[in-house]
Amino acid sequence: MNQTLAVWLLIALAVVSANLPFLTERVFAVMPWKRGGAAAVKPLWVRLIEVLVFYLVVGALGFAFESALGNRFSQTWEFYAITLSLYLVLGYPGFVYRYLFKRHPRLRT
Repeated sequence: MNQTLAVWLLIALAVVSANLPFLTERVFAVMPWKRGGAAAVKPLWVRLIEVLVFYLVVGALGFAFESALGNRFSQTWEFYAITLSLYLVLGYPGFVYRYLFKRHPRLRT
């Protein structure tokens, strides 16, 4: 795999994984969220934990790509603060879709 393909694959994965918690009611897109034995709407704090876990997974994959393609560079806290901020910006469309769009009451799910 060349460097260009790895970078674009990582960006595409980051866009999808940052929006995934807001587009599905399943935890980590696998397990249904249940409360009291019945299916329920996931709370915001679960979605934020999912975003953080997906950020860590994408970051680990990025470090794996970096190690496979050449030398892995050590990073300081500034790198992680900036990449987390960028990841949250990538997830903003999903947040807007879930919480800020006005949907017709009959069409809500």
